[in-house]
Amino acid sequence: MAASRRRRWVTGLASAAGHGALALWVASLAPDAPVAPVPPAMSVALVTLPPPEPPAPEPEPEPEPEPEPQPAVTPAPPKPAPKPAPRKAPVARPTPVPPPSAPVRLAGLSGAGDSDAEVGEAELAGASRAGGGEGDGAGAGCNMAGRLQRALRRDRRVQAAVAEADRGRALRVWNGDWVRHPGQEGAGLAAVREAILWEVGFAPPACRSERVRGLVVLSLADAPGAPRLAVGAAAWRWQDLLSVRRIRN
Repeated sequence: MAASRRRRWVTGLASAAGHGALALWVASLAPDAPVAPVPPAMSVALVTLPPPEPPAPEPEPEPEPEPEPQPAVTPAPPKPAPKPAPRKAPVARPTPVPPPSAPVRLAGLSGAGDSDAEVGEAELAGASRAGGGEGDGAGAGCNMAGRLQRALRRDRRVQAAVAEADRGRALRVWNGDWVRHPGQEGAGLAAVREAILWEVGFAPPACRSERVRGLVVLSLADAPGAPRLAVGAAAWRWQDLLSVRRIRN
């Protein structure tokens, strides 16, 4: 047993020595590998920079030249005011007196005086009065006088105008022309004329063409002594109140 162990150790040592020798021989046959150059060491030096130079001062502006003194100007003496021319004494001249002119008469307006503006009791005796019928149809059914009387009684402007001109007698407002009353601007008492034209103008055509003879008296109230208005001529139609006639000389 001891002899076999020694042989194993000897054999192992011999094998290891052989392998080592073989490795040395192989290494001696390989070319030498190039050796990389070692870079030189970097040197760092501290440098102190000089301080920056201060900015150059801005040049001072040149002083402006003083203006030359202007010579004193002597103002011109004021011109003397012109003397007013002497006024001539006014010469009195006689003013010619204009000749008397005829009163102006408007077309379609009667120049009736006080006697024509009012109707006497004798003339009223043959006049017809407005009835109380309500008919507004054509022909015999037309009651234009009653229709007109009702419209005038409802109109406050008519009541005020007639009360101002009333002197206790019937007022004539139309006799073929509208009659001008004393103290009134328009003929036929403007408010009364306007109300009559409005009512007649909107009446049926057959009623407007109805023939009438003589005066028609319209009362503004049923009480005794109430103001009265008279319209009419010898022979006429209600539509005649809508037309304007020329002045009769």
